[in-house]
Amino acid sequence: MVQYLNRYLDDVIEKRLKMINAIVIIGPKWVGKTTTAKRHAKDMINLQDPEYIDSYKELASFKPSKLLEGEKPLLIDEWQNIPKLWDAIRTRLDKIDTDEKYILTGSTVIDESKIMHSGTGRFNRIVMRPMSLFESKESNGKISFLDLFKNPNMDINGIQSDLTIEDLIFAACRGGWPESLSKDDIEAQLFVVQNYIENITNIDVSGIDNVRRDPKRVEAILKAYSRNVCTSASDETLLKDIRGRFPKMTHITYKEYFNALSRLFVIDEINSWSPNIRSASAIRQSNKRAFIDPSIAVACLNLSPEYLLFDLKTFGFIFENLCIRDLKVYSYAEGGEVSYYRDKTGLESDCVIHLKNGDYALIEFKLGRDKIDDGAANLIKLNNLIEDAIKKDRVKMKKPKFLAVITGIENAYTREDGVKVLPIGCLR
Repeated sequence: MVQYLNRYLDDVIEKRLKMINAIVIIGPKWVGKTTTAKRHAKDMINLQDPEYIDSYKELASFKPSKLLEGEKPLLIDEWQNIPKLWDAIRTRLDKIDTDEKYILTGSTVIDESKIMHSGTGRFNRIVMRPMSLFESKESNGKISFLDLFKNPNMDINGIQSDLTIEDLIFAACRGGWPESLSKDDIEAQLFVVQNYIENITNIDVSGIDNVRRDPKRVEAILKAYSRNVCTSASDETLLKDIRGRFPKMTHITYKEYFNALSRLFVIDEINSWSPNIRSASAIRQSNKRAFIDPSIAVACLNLSPEYLLFDLKTFGFIFENLCIRDLKVYSYAEGGEVSYYRDKTGLESDCVIHLKNGDYALIEFKLGRDKIDDGAANLIKLNNLIEDAIKKDRVKMKKPKFLAVITGIENAYTREDGVKVLPIGCLR
């Protein structure tokens, strides 16, 4: 039996079920939603079971409440296969004085035209992502990312990561897919994400709304997107790449395919942060391109760990996507929101993490030691700009809690200028 690896969402689910009657765990396929949800449920309806799905649908057509009679908390897996259950749960919770608990899982963003009510006040959505390096037991977790917000002056000097550059590259290529960790063979571990992409391309992207989409066009879009991962490349740039294979691809068709991939949680873009510290026209507003997991870009481009070891420039972008994935996981319990800052002068912060209490941190990602000075200089310039805007009363905002360069090197330390250097292999 494969050992269960604890997930950050275990604590979140436990707490949310004490606060609200129904939670919805959303996220891409193969991230472990059902496995984790089952640990918090006492009964389950599997709407992916081909033996019973037709019976479930027939019963739901005239009395969906009958499907809600299991022991609570009741898990309804892939609930979007029978959207009526959403309204049935909401109605049940509205009509009776009950402490019944429901856990719903889903691998697509639901078409809300199929449900009568948004569920506001009755349902709480929780996003599950692929496993972080700490969840997969590759980061030693000696530095708590959230603790840095509470104690920015904590002593991190001397803390070391156990990960080599080869370890990091392999972890990014394999990805945070739980199934891959159960494989003993390296080739089998890398195959998991390849198989995931094949399923997305050939089946899921059409099955999401029963609109037939050309797998070759999906593949071309994913490749173009992968070549621009962790950049703010425009749609026009991506389309130019795609039209190398499909000259007649229109912007409308591209957006339709793009939206389908977003609804499947394959694409996970980073919004720009636009504080009022410069002229609005000076701040770039486009999203940064990113996947839910860095392994998707690797597999779409048919790259290997051996290749990336000798192309660290390309791996730098993959590394950034890995770091963003992990920071989203580590900050999620405190409402972490990830954005980035870049203006027309070239001043940037690769990542800005905002917590629900309004605290935030400015972060740069630099794979190797030789770029840490550049990253720190960027952060200090942006921090000075923010402090100047606050001092002159141009903005009403807090100062950042800390500045950090997240790297792939072994040693953690605080620089003389106060910027923290944090190996990704030390974070949790």
